[in-house]
Amino acid sequence: MTDTDTSSTPVDEPMVLKESKKNRKKHKKKYRRDDTTDASADVDDDGNCHHEEKVQSGKRVSQDSEGDANEISVNDDDPTRGEKRKKKKKDKNKKRKRSQEEEDGPSSGDDNGDKRSKKKHKKKKSRKSSKDKERNKHSTKKEIDEKVVSSSAIEYYPEDLKHLQLKKNQETVLESNPGTVESSKLRSKPSNCNHKSDKESTNSSNTKLTDNANTKNITLLLFYQYVEPPWDESQFQTALQFVTNQGQHHGLTGRMRVAHEGLNCTLTGTPTGIRGWCSALRTFDGGRSRVVDGKTVTEFANTEFKLTDDLPPKQRFPKLHAFEVVELVNYGLAGSRAPTIAKHGGTHLEPHEYHKKMCEKDTVIIDVRNHYEANIGRFDPPKEGAQMIDPKMRKSTEFPVWLDKKETKEMLRGKQVLMYCTGGVRCERASALLKQKIDQEEDTSKLGIKGVYQLQGGVDKYFKAYPTGGLWKGKNYTFDKRFAHAPAAIEAVERTKKILGEDEGAGTSGKESKANYNPGSAAEEIMGKCEACQKPWDMYRGKRRCPTCGVPSLICRECFEADKAGTKKLGREVRCDLCVTEDVRNKRQLREREEREVKEYEQKLRQKMNNGYELPVQKKHVITRKPKPNPERITRLFLKNMCARQTDEAKLLEILHPARATHIQWLTDRNTGKFYGSAFIEVSTAEDAGSVLALDGMFVLGRRIKVKYQRADEKDIWPIP
Repeated sequence: MTDTDTSSTPVDEPMVLKESKKNRKKHKKKYRRDDTTDASADVDDDGNCHHEEKVQSGKRVSQDSEGDANEISVNDDDPTRGEKRKKKKKDKNKKRKRSQEEEDGPSSGDDNGDKRSKKKHKKKKSRKSSKDKERNKHSTKKEIDEKVVSSSAIEYYPEDLKHLQLKKNQETVLESNPGTVESSKLRSKPSNCNHKSDKESTNSSNTKLTDNANTKNITLLLFYQYVEPPWDESQFQTALQFVTNQGQHHGLTGRMRVAHEGLNCTLTGTPTGIRGWCSALRTFDGGRSRVVDGKTVTEFANTEFKLTDDLPPKQRFPKLHAFEVVELVNYGLAGSRAPTIAKHGGTHLEPHEYHKKMCEKDTVIIDVRNHYEANIGRFDPPKEGAQMIDPKMRKSTEFPVWLDKKETKEMLRGKQVLMYCTGGVRCERASALLKQKIDQEEDTSKLGIKGVYQLQGGVDKYFKAYPTGGLWKGKNYTFDKRFAHAPAAIEAVERTKKILGEDEGAGTSGKESKANYNPGSAAEEIMGKCEACQKPWDMYRGKRRCPTCGVPSLICRECFEADKAGTKKLGREVRCDLCVTEDVRNKRQLREREEREVKEYEQKLRQKMNNGYELPVQKKHVITRKPKPNPERITRLFLKNMCARQTDEAKLLEILHPARATHIQWLTDRNTGKFYGSAFIEVSTAEDAGSVLALDGMFVLGRRIKVKYQRADEKDIWPIP
């Protein structure tokens, strides 16, 4: 029998075809179905078993003594087929012999087995070390990612509601981009809102729908970072330019508060765009990176980014706006007044630690947010636990005054103090101010305060840790397009009841933590009331504000629509609950009270600080302004919406600096003769005029001023004598 003869194989050493188990099973099924593939075996006089082979479509079919059919994808006329088979057989015999030698151990006169054993051990060791390296690599990556806290807005939605939400996002894309190729493709697909019939298609289309490229889901980013020491002018301008350019590069929208003391941002964008921006910010050193334990540490190396994915496209900000401010939070604590966070900052507690602290005795919780925020939602600790304190502030500048009051200090006596806010940024200066007073003021140090703590990441991070609410009651007011939101699991139930019905809402099931949800819990309770009809309500809508203090008005949908239609008028008697409680009936009454309290506070502060006392910084425009173009070389400008009460010649010249004003014409009321906030000014040069125009839209003395070029016409007497 020649080497190339494949028609017979010795019985004691049957031919083994190297073929996968999957293919063997496949071929078995094939030949069971096909009767034409039957083969018979005969035994000749020499004891050889002959197999009949049939060739189908250029493939050789062979059947061994056990009846297994095998296909060999080779042609009959291949001259090298026998040589290849012989080589494979020889290699297999070598492997079998080698494994046998390893089991028996090396012979006395030959140490080849020992060498092979060592080589095998070395190879296994190197494979193990490479796995360890890969594991360490991933653990390092995980460590970096821990600083990014993310969650999905639809994480606890039932599958039907997820499907509907994502389909609605597609429809929003179609409405906003009716002429695009993508929209035409999506429009051509049939949409069926019958939930029962959609269940079958939900699973198959879910993958496509969750693709952000199709659904246009957005991601919301909240973060802040104080830098100490503050940036100088050059570093500040570098940081401002960097965040603006990177925001535009990654297609982000939203608000960036940029100050010499750091960043405070609320941004929206695609998931990849947001994460790309975070990664870019990690590498930014502002020209002053430092080395700690042999590693380079940048300004934002330890910044915590809080992300909420899968928000609908309509909650995206329309544009990116980076504006320059003196303080990240306007406490009136800029410059030398600012307590050092590194030295005096409160102890940061993660949500689970903070949750436990709220259940301890001799503890108070200060809500550092404004009262209109606390009005619709706040923490509700157990009766035997901490005591809630609402400072009842309308704006953050009131906090230092409130903290200095005698009645406030008595509430803190002998207590451990917890603070919280929406995202954590307001607690940074607030906790540092209290600890600075404990360290430097005798009357505060005698209070015996047991510690100052703040919630790391604010209410936003607490909701991610406690999706069913924890000790929270009501909703969390936000400064983004959500306006207000409940914890994720609660919101899922509310949305399910609203869209799919009460029965579906009662049976909603998401993750395991969702199973612990208790319908009717405190987190679901509506805390606020409509200011017009006193109906339970917790959503701020529209642009109406309290006519006496200017905070957002809490008006229900029915009253809002009635006022819009003219059937029910929301007059000046409809005020916020704080103005009603304090019996504040007009702006003048509130302004006089604020001025009196601020004056008393400033007098106390002057006595304590002696020579170190400085007036509060309103706005240093020289730091932030870049001259606007002035092609017509106009030097006369019109300013309006200035603060009539605080603006005088000295203050206006300070605001305009470094531009040099040569003439000022104050515009007054014809009847009363009082200045009402508008003026014409003449400046020295066209460049100065461009510098003044850069003030347009900025907040100055609490008001957004408006500036425009105003060339004098023939009727004007200008410059005024």
